[in-house]
Amino acid sequence: MENKEAKAAVEMSSKKEIESTVEQESKHPVLTENKLQGYNFKTDLGKRVAAGEVTDIDEILNKNINILEPQIVDYLLPGLQTDFLFIGQSKGKLGGGKRRIIRNTQKVTAKAKKQDFAAMAVVGDGNGHIGIGKGSALESVTAKEKALKKAKLNIIKIKRGCGSWECACESPHSIPFKVSGKSGSVIVTLSPAPKGIGFCVADDIKTILKLAGIKDVWSRVEGQTRTRINLGYASFKALKSLSAYRLFDTEKKSLGLIE
Repeated sequence: MENKEAKAAVEMSSKKEIESTVEQESKHPVLTENKLQGYNFKTDLGKRVAAGEVTDIDEILNKNINILEPQIVDYLLPGLQTDFLFIGQSKGKLGGGKRRIIRNTQKVTAKAKKQDFAAMAVVGDGNGHIGIGKGSALESVTAKEKALKKAKLNIIKIKRGCGSWECACESPHSIPFKVSGKSGSVIVTLSPAPKGIGFCVADDIKTILKLAGIKDVWSRVEGQTRTRINLGYASFKALKSLSAYRLFDTEKKSLGLIE
């Protein structure tokens, strides 16, 4: 009987510990991650975030303050999702030609062959925040880590809306107006689409738009689209240009068309 009571007491105590840890993780999910445990912010912005003076990442992005630590983004956006673009392809007779997230290039020298690995990461919370970055290194794991770090440092806030004349739902499921972006020879043009159209875009552009929180859009791509890196950067520049324009009512008021 005493053994049973002791086991029951141990089980109850363990359940309470688990419940307490779950409550702490729900309140501060970022602090439970290994990459932020015991991390000391080095920049002034990071120290302000850790002290609780800055609680929203939009406060930083609206003032065009450079983010120098990716941990700031992890702290302020706990629900951040990550993905990689397929910028490379596998080699060999059996799996040759298949697309992969790692691009491997070789340079032949007098001594040996030098290999270089590159990756392109995309981060977003599905609510208007999106970032993209490319990393290269001598190892594939290091290249992916560099790409994720650069993507977090390049995060931006985009404008969403319902700019299609075929739809009047006024919900942020698409983009408010037509935009375009260019990288190299690739030009990506995004146009607002009515609700229910979905993604009429390439797969790599679909990954970027999905993490940005856009559900319906039309696109047109020109140039050497086989260069996936330029395709990703052109799509990102197109989304970034959404914040370069003022709202339509504000422009009307400045022209004196409305009071």
